[in-house]
Amino acid sequence: MPRIPIIMPQLGESIAEATIVRIPFAVGETVESDQDVIEVETHKAAMAVTSPCRGVIVEIIALPQQSYPVGAILAHLEVDDAEAERLGIDHTPATETTGPAAPSGPVAPSAPTRVEPTVSGLPVPASARGASYLSPRLKARMQELGLHAADLAGVAGSGAAGRVTIDDFEKFLTKLEEHQMSQASSMRVAVADAMRRSSTRPLATVGRSLAIDPLLAHRRASNPKPGPALYLLRALAIALSENSAPAGRLFGDKIVHPKSIDIGFAVEVEDGVLVPVLRKADQLRLSELVDLYNELVAYARARRLPASAQGGSIATVTNFGTFGLEWATPIPLPEQTLVLGLGAGRVEPRWDPAQKQFLPSTESQMTLSFDHRVLDGGGAGRLLQRIAELLQKPAQL
Repeated sequence: MPRIPIIMPQLGESIAEATIVRIPFAVGETVESDQDVIEVETHKAAMAVTSPCRGVIVEIIALPQQSYPVGAILAHLEVDDAEAERLGIDHTPATETTGPAAPSGPVAPSAPTRVEPTVSGLPVPASARGASYLSPRLKARMQELGLHAADLAGVAGSGAAGRVTIDDFEKFLTKLEEHQMSQASSMRVAVADAMRRSSTRPLATVGRSLAIDPLLAHRRASNPKPGPALYLLRALAIALSENSAPAGRLFGDKIVHPKSIDIGFAVEVEDGVLVPVLRKADQLRLSELVDLYNELVAYARARRLPASAQGGSIATVTNFGTFGLEWATPIPLPEQTLVLGLGAGRVEPRWDPAQKQFLPSTESQMTLSFDHRVLDGGGAGRLLQRIAELLQKPAQL
């Protein structure tokens, strides 16, 4: 009977591999078409690999807690001739062939491929390295261990001009063995990869004080209540719909303007951060975004973010005030130019020119980190000013 492979699918635009979490079926069991047969986890979410058709599992190649690249064969199904014909598979019985018969019996499982988590499809190549000089021998050794130039930050170099030699590196490795070490999660490695590539650009941060009393009053009167980050997201979307140039990306000598105002927002999850994306945020009012926003937060915390809400955003909003922080310098994702942040509120005196006296005001620091190749301080300041103006009239968002 024909055999059909179960293949690791492309689980998202920026997903290059996934880790096997659980295989709830055993060899000999029957599965239906489109049935979840293998549970996997990427650096973005927990997902499932489905059966391409109805059949009997005759071989399981994948091993739990191992990572497999897109396109890897995870298992095999045995299907009847009718199912094979429906799938367009030409299966000719061995008795009808003129050549030698194929060997019978199970195929030996192939060794699992170890794949380092990566983020692909971004403007900065995944193979980008630091600017410091590395000898060919040291590069080869680091490539063998799956390390990057940034991993040498803690290594003291004894070579010319402080260069790290191969001997320095080997001594460093020997000392590392004296320390307790734990395996980094796939999400932590993916975050490190993204931040490493982001750091190849000249980044800058500007900030200003923001009176958030109007925002807080509007939130108290709303049902359901929008989160503070959603107010920022909507104001940023409106500002970028008026002028999308600050969110453009530099590619060679061209600035690529965004086709859609798709904005992400940071959600803390176990051992990392996920960034769900609200598509066309400039075309939906704040009240229309609340339920979708809350739904995506829940999906992100459960590590089940749908593919439609992953990647492709032009900017990110983060509420670092949740952690009691008043000021921060968030780093834009590699495919983005902007990240807008909001700090914790503090009650401070603010001069009221109408009443000619200081009045209590809840003030937060709003920051904008940006790619300095695309945007200068003046442009960043004007964008922040426009966002602040919009946030003073939250009912119009």
